[in-house]
Amino acid sequence: MSELRDLYQEVILDHAKRPRNFGRPERFDHEAHGHNPLCGDKVDIFVILGEGGTVEDVRFEGRGCAISMASASLMTELLKGKTETEARTLFEHFHEMVTHEAGGDALPDAAPDDLERLEVLAGVRQFPMRVKCATLPWHTFNAALASERADGVTTE
Repeated sequence: MSELRDLYQEVILDHAKRPRNFGRPERFDHEAHGHNPLCGDKVDIFVILGEGGTVEDVRFEGRGCAISMASASLMTELLKGKTETEARTLFEHFHEMVTHEAGGDALPDAAPDDLERLEVLAGVRQFPMRVKCATLPWHTFNAALASERADGVTTE
């Protein structure tokens, strides 16, 4: 089990040090600004939706702990090409996984490969304050989908 935990930690650190899809795109359809007032994590999410509500591109900017930056990086990789419904379903499963001991039952329409990649963040459920770090990018993404511009998304 220690080897698996070490591997997960390496993946988190890799995404935190070299985040994927980091940066503000030249154009975007939706954006939201998130903030975790307890630890100071901040994240801005930028989304381009294609035809039929498919996430064509999603990028982020921000600063924060390794957990929040890794979560944002993984999230952006996984959400590209997903429909809004698929993205929300993936968030629901991820939230269940990091907040409940059993990790919840896999939700219908959630891709097993995507869920497996998110397992690296499942350990935060043992540290309730870190759950907010891991879920901040996801809550901010959902707020971005809900309107063209959303300010003030918090973990509180």
